[in-house]
Amino acid sequence: MLRVIVESAKGLPKKKLGNPDPITTIVFRDEKKKTKSINSEVNPVWNEALEFDLKGSALDSSSFVDVIVKDYETIGKDRSIGSAKIALKDLATGQAKSLPSRNVVLVNEKNQDIGGTINLVIGYEPPANAPPNPNEMQVGGDVAAGGGDGGDGGDESNTDGVQVTSPGGDPSPGQPGISPQKIMTRARNRHRPLSNKPQDFQIRARIIECRQLPGNNVKPVVKVYVCGQTHRTRIKKGNNPFYDEIFFYNVNMLPSELFDEHISIRVYDSSSLRADSLIGEFKIDVGYIYDEPAHAIMRKWLLLNDPDDASQSARGYLKVSMFIVGTGDEPPVENREKTEDQDDIESNLLLPAGVTLRWITLTLKVFRAEDIPQMDDAFTQTVKEVFGGHGDRKNLVDPFVEVNFAGKKLRTKVIEKNANPEWNQLLNLQVKFPSVCERMKLVVFDWDRLTKNDVVGTTYLDLSKIASSGGEIEGKTGESEVGFLPAFGPCYINLYGSPREFTGFPDPYDDLNYGKGEGVAYRGRILVELITQLDGKIDKPLDDIQSDDILVAQKYQRRRKYCLCAVFHSATMLQEPGEPIQFEVSIGNYGNKLDSTCKPLASTTQYSCAVFDGNNYYYLPWGGTKPVVAITSFWEDISHRLDSVNILLYICERLQSNITSLRTAIQAKAPDTRLAEIWLKLVNQVIEDLTSFKTPDLEGMPNLTALDFQIKNLRDKTVLAVREAARTMLEEATDVKEALSDIEGWLERLQQLAEEPQNSMPDVIIWMLRGEKRVAYAKIPAHLVLYSTYSEQACGKYCGRTQTILMQYPMDKHKGLKVPVQICVNMWLGLGAYEKKFNSFAEGTFSVFAELYENQAQVFGKWGTTGLVGRQKFSDVTGKLKLKREYFMPPVGWEWEGDWIVDPEKGLLAEADAGHTEFTDEVYQNETRFPGMEWKAAAEPYTDVNGEKAPSPSEFECSPGWEWEDDWTYDINRAVDEKGWEYGVPIPPDDKPKSWVPAEKMYLVHRRKRLIRRRKKVKDVRATADQKKDQGDPEGWEYSSLIGWKFHSKARPSDTFRRRRWRRRMAPADRMGSAAIFKLEGALGIDEEAKEAKTDASTMFGANTPTVSCIFGKPYIYHLRVYVYQARNLMAMDKDSFSDPYCHVSFLHKSKTTEIIKATLNPTWDQTLIFDNIEIYGEPRTIAQNPPSIVLEFFDSDQVGKDEPLGRSACQPMVKLNPEMEVSPRLLWYPITQKGKNAGEVLLAAELILKDKGKETDMPIYPPKRGDKLFMVPQGIRPVVQLTAIEILTWGLRNMKSFQMATITSPSLVIECGGEIVQSAVIRNLKRSPNFPGSVLFLKVLLPKEEMYMPPIMLKVIDHRPFGRKPIVGQCTIDDLEEFRCDPYTTKAEVAMSSKVALMAAAPRYTVIDMEDRRPLLQTQMDVGLKGVKIQQEKEKDSIDWWSKFYASVGDHEKCAPYLKKGYDSLKIYECELENVPEFKALTDFCNTFKLHRGKFDEDEEDVAVVGEFKGSFRIYPLPDDPAIPPPPRQFRELPDSGPQECLVRIYVVRGIDLQPKDNNGLCDPYIKISLGRKVIEDREHYRPNTLNPVFGRMFELSCFLPQDKDLKISIYDYDLLSRDEKVGETMIDLENRLLSRFGSYCGLPQTYCVSGINLWRDQHKPSEILLNLARLKGISPPLIKEDGSSLSFNEHDYTLSEFEHSKEIHEHLGEPKERVALHVLRTQGLVPEHVETRTLYSTFQPTLSQGRVQMWVDIFPKSLGVPGPPFDISPRKPKKFFLRAIVWNTTDVILDDTSITGEHMSDIYVKGWMPGMEEDKQKTDVHYRSLDGDGNFNWRFVFGFEYLPAEQLCLVSKKEHFWSLDKTEFRIPPKLILQIWDNDKFSLDDYLGTVELDLLHLVSPSKTPEKCKLEMMEMTSPKDNRTNSLFAQKSARGWWPCAMEQNGKKILGGKVEMTLEIVNETEVDERPAGKGRDEPNMNPKLDPPKRPETSFFWFTNPCKTMKFIVWRRFRWIFLGLILLVLVVLFFAILLYSLPNYISMKIVKP
Repeated sequence: MLRVIVESAKGLPKKKLGNPDPITTIVFRDEKKKTKSINSEVNPVWNEALEFDLKGSALDSSSFVDVIVKDYETIGKDRSIGSAKIALKDLATGQAKSLPSRNVVLVNEKNQDIGGTINLVIGYEPPANAPPNPNEMQVGGDVAAGGGDGGDGGDESNTDGVQVTSPGGDPSPGQPGISPQKIMTRARNRHRPLSNKPQDFQIRARIIECRQLPGNNVKPVVKVYVCGQTHRTRIKKGNNPFYDEIFFYNVNMLPSELFDEHISIRVYDSSSLRADSLIGEFKIDVGYIYDEPAHAIMRKWLLLNDPDDASQSARGYLKVSMFIVGTGDEPPVENREKTEDQDDIESNLLLPAGVTLRWITLTLKVFRAEDIPQMDDAFTQTVKEVFGGHGDRKNLVDPFVEVNFAGKKLRTKVIEKNANPEWNQLLNLQVKFPSVCERMKLVVFDWDRLTKNDVVGTTYLDLSKIASSGGEIEGKTGESEVGFLPAFGPCYINLYGSPREFTGFPDPYDDLNYGKGEGVAYRGRILVELITQLDGKIDKPLDDIQSDDILVAQKYQRRRKYCLCAVFHSATMLQEPGEPIQFEVSIGNYGNKLDSTCKPLASTTQYSCAVFDGNNYYYLPWGGTKPVVAITSFWEDISHRLDSVNILLYICERLQSNITSLRTAIQAKAPDTRLAEIWLKLVNQVIEDLTSFKTPDLEGMPNLTALDFQIKNLRDKTVLAVREAARTMLEEATDVKEALSDIEGWLERLQQLAEEPQNSMPDVIIWMLRGEKRVAYAKIPAHLVLYSTYSEQACGKYCGRTQTILMQYPMDKHKGLKVPVQICVNMWLGLGAYEKKFNSFAEGTFSVFAELYENQAQVFGKWGTTGLVGRQKFSDVTGKLKLKREYFMPPVGWEWEGDWIVDPEKGLLAEADAGHTEFTDEVYQNETRFPGMEWKAAAEPYTDVNGEKAPSPSEFECSPGWEWEDDWTYDINRAVDEKGWEYGVPIPPDDKPKSWVPAEKMYLVHRRKRLIRRRKKVKDVRATADQKKDQGDPEGWEYSSLIGWKFHSKARPSDTFRRRRWRRRMAPADRMGSAAIFKLEGALGIDEEAKEAKTDASTMFGANTPTVSCIFGKPYIYHLRVYVYQARNLMAMDKDSFSDPYCHVSFLHKSKTTEIIKATLNPTWDQTLIFDNIEIYGEPRTIAQNPPSIVLEFFDSDQVGKDEPLGRSACQPMVKLNPEMEVSPRLLWYPITQKGKNAGEVLLAAELILKDKGKETDMPIYPPKRGDKLFMVPQGIRPVVQLTAIEILTWGLRNMKSFQMATITSPSLVIECGGEIVQSAVIRNLKRSPNFPGSVLFLKVLLPKEEMYMPPIMLKVIDHRPFGRKPIVGQCTIDDLEEFRCDPYTTKAEVAMSSKVALMAAAPRYTVIDMEDRRPLLQTQMDVGLKGVKIQQEKEKDSIDWWSKFYASVGDHEKCAPYLKKGYDSLKIYECELENVPEFKALTDFCNTFKLHRGKFDEDEEDVAVVGEFKGSFRIYPLPDDPAIPPPPRQFRELPDSGPQECLVRIYVVRGIDLQPKDNNGLCDPYIKISLGRKVIEDREHYRPNTLNPVFGRMFELSCFLPQDKDLKISIYDYDLLSRDEKVGETMIDLENRLLSRFGSYCGLPQTYCVSGINLWRDQHKPSEILLNLARLKGISPPLIKEDGSSLSFNEHDYTLSEFEHSKEIHEHLGEPKERVALHVLRTQGLVPEHVETRTLYSTFQPTLSQGRVQMWVDIFPKSLGVPGPPFDISPRKPKKFFLRAIVWNTTDVILDDTSITGEHMSDIYVKGWMPGMEEDKQKTDVHYRSLDGDGNFNWRFVFGFEYLPAEQLCLVSKKEHFWSLDKTEFRIPPKLILQIWDNDKFSLDDYLGTVELDLLHLVSPSKTPEKCKLEMMEMTSPKDNRTNSLFAQKSARGWWPCAMEQNGKKILGGKVEMTLEIVNETEVDERPAGKGRDEPNMNPKLDPPKRPETSFFWFTNPCKTMKFIVWRRFRWIFLGLILLVLVVLFFAILLYSLPNYISMKIVKP
């Protein structure tokens, strides 16, 4: 049987209206069971058990349960809130009988964390016929989703059966399933709010422990590298070191850059040489972590590997937690339960179970590049040209490619002086797959011999887009053919960056080449291919591509001709006139007028001068002649890819449009029938689109790659899945709003499919050139304008359609603050084979001309060519290039049509008054003199402002269509004297002064005055039209006073230069229609002399290309009305905290401006702007389908200085081709953006009406006027309003900052809404009493009925200062008024808002509390408690304290076992601030706190500065329209007294968590600082040295007055001895809110009423008194309590004490039953329980990032209510002294490491031991010399003393890290014993023979005999394995343990050691003493000297034994033989010596 106990959930998201009604469904093996529903609760508690019958079948390791939390609906389908999946592997394998799953993260349908968690316990009873199989391994399946790993769960997906195929083929036979699903799915679902400005981020890495590190006697250290910063852990010993150290990395950088950085974690052996010290490494992208739920990976094991040796297996495991904290992020809570610390490595690896990490080789083939721009200086080439050599400027680049991936870097060879290099090289990268690094970076460099290499361009290959696991297909994960490994190409990748033009100066846009920001120009392309090889080693990282592969790549380079045409319809919204403007269109290099590598093309428009639009902007006056550019280019045919993209984008666009309609209807609260209608249309259209619009088949297509087939397969499967989901929704869905999230999920998946990684077609780039300078650009992806023959949907969105483009400045620092120009352009791009199809898209008549200019100058009054200094007789428009008519030749296929004619260019004749209705002519009168003489007329008496010759006032003529307003006058509104003169002196060589002064001096010899005359336009339109025809010179000349751009049509006396344009029409030889313009390749011929002059081609390019125009007939006349109603949430741009907003509305070449609304951020213009007689060329039907956009720019009006921009918005008008259409446009909110950020919203609508000639009366009637000129928004469009009441509770102002260096003393509050204003009473003295005297205001206002049109409430605080000054010192805008709406007839007003302050005010009125009686009672209770329970308290003192209560509450039962058994209280631990707990409504139930702001908006500041707070609330309800009906009752009544209250505040600070380090050692020395009003407590003496997780255990008691001292600040500082203490962070608590709240947050309610013990009642009132007051405040009858306290009646409910305490332990500390039952009832009323809250610390250094957390709570007691109970004692626990006695008896089977001189194998054995963390207390035995069989006898005792925290099961080690350290650092280390066996050597280093590491908490049971002692018994075991026991519980253990050493990468047995281990405490040490070794006292037990064999001795100190046992025993026969031999030799020697003498004696004396 499987039993699932659903306990509770917390943090469920709220609905839009109210709280959900949660119900939980558990799904197991398709069987569903549900809990009951909990009404309106975001933290529900079910405590229900659901049982599933297994029907005789056991669980397998892949079993799981689905947990689904839904919002219960009485009618209709329940709405899903979140879900989770929990694996049952531990239950199936028998490792656990029950599986507690705490804080399981709930995710939505998109796999996104919803912020809620659920708690369950799953129990399992296996069937009798199915014995558990503990050895069963998990084959596929999933890891536990969120099973208590702190928020990392819920992201894994089921990967069963997913098999990855090789690119382009079927799965390889026998290939293991590699499932990169988690990585790839996450990458595709990545949604990052990427800001384009640097932000603060904090990366935290906690290194917990290592396991199974290879090597002998290693001393590992972990180094973590992040963003150029490195931190390292302390050095530990052993193969399984425990660190638990946290590192902080603070960075300020662009998010996009940060996410591309990687984290490198390396483990080194500190004792090894540097060369071979690296043990293992792991790398991970920062972006990978950020994409995880909560931006964290919690307590995961990392698999370490050797980066240089792919063949090696795992190099150990490292357990880490890593998370990234960004702006506004809360760091996740890390679960550190002991059971999880010992988790199974395999099931908790970073990658999901079932994913096998394998080495793969990513082979990148880099073939070639093309179009690389010039990067080197052309100096040497210029020198060559000077000396007659041939210069090759286009090849001034030395390119090579660098590839970066996962920290590895490879580069190709350098090819010098080649812009089209061919590398043909392989780059092999060997990585682990699936990789957690996602992007491969490709950078093309220009190699420089002397200086730093320059970057040409940067691009990326995103593995998530070129690989797939198949996990994208929901419900289809079993289909193995969907997944594929990374593959790409062969395909070109385009590079974008800064403009191509080379300059010797530093490139201001160089950052674009590094990939930072959007590239503005094409910079070449590279041909690459990526293939993935699963097996096989790489011989070398760099190699040449085989010739066969080069030939294969040739077919991917086949080019086809593409034709691009762009017709420019308008260029508007220009900011200033300036020089003439032209536009250039390019695709790749084709069309770039400044690049000479391609043929000259008609890629630029004609120059035009800007004309004023009469209101604000300038535009180019093209009229009916629209400039056209035509470009032919050559690219690969990838139409099959781009067709698929366009089809998918078409489907997405239609779906997005329908979703927007549905959202708008939901927002407008449309009826359900209407919603259902829109939804039905949407779903049906999705099904129809996905069925009808198929992506093209790939068979027979050119340029097919392996990736094309894989993506096609993936797209088809996903489209099928979405279509089936839509059909299912059509059948099953009941709730439209619930279905919307699913539909948005479809859209997201389809948009991901529309991304094409192999898009080799460059973007179309449009540049605006002012003169010869590039000013602004726009990039349009080519597929958006591409024509396709496959289907209409396969054509680009803007193919042949006019699109409106806002161009932008390159690398715009102001981020679009100003619009350079808005263009409307119609583009068509298609294959040359289909160019005739262009004819059907073309509008108007295309004409092609050759043109040149004839130039003349005036010399001595005659015009001719004599005075053309530096100019040619015939030239181009710039005058720089010499041209001749005779040498013009039409391109191939074209011929002349007619002769050369004079055709003046009207667009360049920009008169200064063009577009203006009023104009001022000016001329300067000049006079000179000798010093001191009379003034006389100057040589040039009349000039312009620059001193150039100008006509005299009498020569000025009034232009046709204008009339003079007055006569010539002199201007005195300047720095001039009273007659308008200004004076100056010329400084040679200038003949005119450069500066002027208004006063005459003797030495000033030059003066001038400005003469002005105003004129205005004549209103007679016909007259002006006739006069326009007469304008201009009859011969077509244009005149100018200088050779420059400013030309005019009529000759003036001051003109010295003139020109006229000659044009000659061309026509195609064979009639092809409009498509003939694509034949215009090449220039029209060049003057031979110019050729001989070898002019730089770049200056000649495009100069004589033909000009193409599109001529339209008569325009259509339209009438536009823009209804601008209101805006909200605009930015404050003035110092008074407001703006004076107005709006420029621009439509094509016309613009109008709204009125200025003074001092508001929420202006209501209520204005209709009417644009009459707008000329638009083109078919009306085309305009109706795609109307031009209306652009609105908002500005703040300033009297001084320039108006400041507030943002920009755009909308499209509703087009009416018939004015009689009755449909009216609907007002909608459009976002206002500035610099890419939201800057408010504007409510508007617009309609564009086609005017029919002769039917002016059919136009809509004009709307009503406001004043003389302003039209209002008419009825039918403006919102419908109703009379509404707004009640305002104005409680008070807090923390008001000074204004203009003066404190705010007498403020009042002004409330504005809907045009109505009400003002509060004035606070007379803010310092003494910050509350308002009259607290409630009432406002009647007409507000819209529809919520979406609701205006905000505006709050202004005014300070009343002397002399009548009333400055605005703060303001606040309240947008969301929905929460304040109420029904006045059904909402029950709570009397006095249930606040603690109300108790004080109400107490005398209702009852009298006799304080005299109460205090002795409390004292008596305390005396009884002290005397009667004294003995019991002494007993409990050691085992039970407040910390027992705390640990019992956090679930750490091992630290508080006796406490729980006694049935004492537990706390509620909140993982957030108390005010952030959802059920307590931010403690603002009495009144809300609104932040007040002041001053100008600062774009550099993320948050607007807060200058104060307003405490108050609102109630909004409708009023009856009939005045006879009585108004509804008021909502705010009987408010509490608002006077000051003296309070006693107790602050309990428990502990700090993950504090930000402040010292160089990565730690800090924290202490607490408390600030309350003017009182400050600095607890510096009690600092905690060297820790980031300090246990403070401090209580502070303070008195204060509320509300004056309402802000309690708790700061944590870092203690420094010499320097100033640094602030770690601080948190602020609003004590007033806690006191006023009806939730009783001033003092939490405990679980039981105790009159003694550690849980002594501490509130001022007894529970019965609190309950009585609660009843009074709720307006219900008081509670009825029986005398014996057995039952209680409250609020129509009966409660009994027995039902509350039936299952609880009754202990001696409990109080009387009456109070106990009252307390139990109170705890059901939703009041704040006794708790500990977790508060986040912030600092001014990084105000948006957490600096750590602190756990604490606050009690507040008003002194007027009496004396509270005694405070809690939360002092930290003290460790206990323990001793470990380890007796080493014997060793055996020790490796014989030495060889004696006699050839015997032996070892001189001794044993060394220590406890980790206490290495300085190493102890060793004596030496057992000459062990010949591996046996050693010792009888030696080790005694290790250590400080131990039994409750935490950790050793507390205090020691100085360095000799210079001031304080000892405390470490908490698991108790372990490490023993090593060594071979003693006297004249060399001792030899290491083996080690054993014993965990004293989980001690492996020893074997009783050495024969059974094997290495296998020490292998990693589960903590629940019965082979392990705690030595602390067992007290002693004796037996044999094996020692291991590593040899050739494997562990071998190094020996066995027999020991007795014993743990004794301090008391037992005194009772049973024992000495170290065999020293006295040698007892308990007594150790006799070991009985070692006689052969055990040291040869050097025992020569006799050496002779006996070494020499004699081995060589005795040799010695005896030698002695015998010596004797024999002596005998014979003596014999031989004496024989002659003897013989001679015999002879002499016979």
